[in-house]
Amino acid sequence: MTTEKPQRPDIARELIARATESAAHRATRVRNQYEWPGHRLVGPAAARAVWSIALHSDHDLVFQRAATILLGRAVEVGDALVHHWAHLHDRTLINTGQDQEYGTQLLLSSDRIELCPLRAPGSVDKRRATVGLPPIAVALETVRSRYMPNGSTDEVPSVVLAEAA
Repeated sequence: MTTEKPQRPDIARELIARATESAAHRATRVRNQYEWPGHRLVGPAAARAVWSIALHSDHDLVFQRAATILLGRAVEVGDALVHHWAHLHDRTLINTGQDQEYGTQLLLSSDRIELCPLRAPGSVDKRRATVGLPPIAVALETVRSRYMPNGSTDEVPSVVLAEAA
């Protein structure tokens, strides 16, 4: 590699300008081409439907990761619900073998409810509040009443909310 000045600085400037313009064009095209179908584009019902599709696309982790990123961008511009992003973010983390952030992902069986692995359980309620979710105890009680037989709390699952070591 040489440190000498180019023989044709005019051509060098032109090539650099074209590369910069091309990169800007590609970035704009990608942003516009891969937009989350949010409330403004498709309405709240369809936005919820596409979120549900992404949330349950456990078989396609590449799609699920991309959807999480795009949904996050839509949230930033006020075109999607932040709690939808939190659910999708947690689901993607769990599906890639990581601990979830917001405690939205549970394993349900006929007689118990189990919280999927959670990062820093002691501060989960603070994180949940930032995305409009109720405290974890309230969320678990809601799930218990909805899915346990007769709203039974006989086999109430214990959820440890202590800081992980």
